[in-house]
Amino acid sequence: MKRRTFVKSSLLTTTGAGFVNSLTQAAAVDPSQQNPKPEFYELRTYTLKNGRQRKVLDTYFQQAAIPALNRMGSRAVGVFTEYLPQEVSKLFVLIPFQSADDYLAMADKLANDSAYQQAASEYLNAQATTPAYERIESSLLKAFTGMPRMDVPEKKPRIFELRRYESPSEATGKKKIEMFNEAGEIAIFKRVGLTPVFFAETLIGPHRPNLTYMLTFDNMEEHDQNWKIFGGDPEWKKISALPEYANDRILSNIHRTFLVPTAFSQI
Repeated sequence: MKRRTFVKSSLLTTTGAGFVNSLTQAAAVDPSQQNPKPEFYELRTYTLKNGRQRKVLDTYFQQAAIPALNRMGSRAVGVFTEYLPQEVSKLFVLIPFQSADDYLAMADKLANDSAYQQAASEYLNAQATTPAYERIESSLLKAFTGMPRMDVPEKKPRIFELRRYESPSEATGKKKIEMFNEAGEIAIFKRVGLTPVFFAETLIGPHRPNLTYMLTFDNMEEHDQNWKIFGGDPEWKKISALPEYANDRILSNIHRTFLVPTAFSQI
């Protein structure tokens, strides 16, 4: 083969390979996660004491809050009950915001939304003798850079697992977040079937410092199987074996709650 032909052939082969690699890498990126600005989430837990309160809350979110929040730009609002309820009934609500400013503007926008005010009347005007709920616990979360936007799953019967990882200090909390973002733990989750809805750091709320994330499964059998696969994954074992990511150094408590969506939940 002549030198000129060989060089030309080599360049074409190299360029072609690079082009294919570029396409492969582009295809591997989830388009919904390419926004560099992370979302913010409000995670609420309503404590209820009776069926009447649950009915009031269901009506409030279905007919008033969710439509109003959608008008404000919150693209999917999740409302959940416990999969295995405890003695005290709880309702969990996840509200996404495109920015912190959107979260801060929520109260004023709702106050000026006449359709919301009318539809939410029973909830907003509940008296002390017949409260709509007992208490609200609320946290403000910021999405991880490794998954800056919520991934809303297909609408079908499913369960959700809400996990909170508490750390002994702010520094160790950041280290656990680094493990998800930079060390590649999020990618491992997705590969083994631990399907995430969101990952986020708690900016304001109880049990800080902590990170919170939500996974979804078809059923508990799939949940147990995929967590088992994760525990035996070679890449996970490699990362978790690093001294800087040892659980006894960066985690002080893991709290989990299993949830099921209400009929009107958008997640």
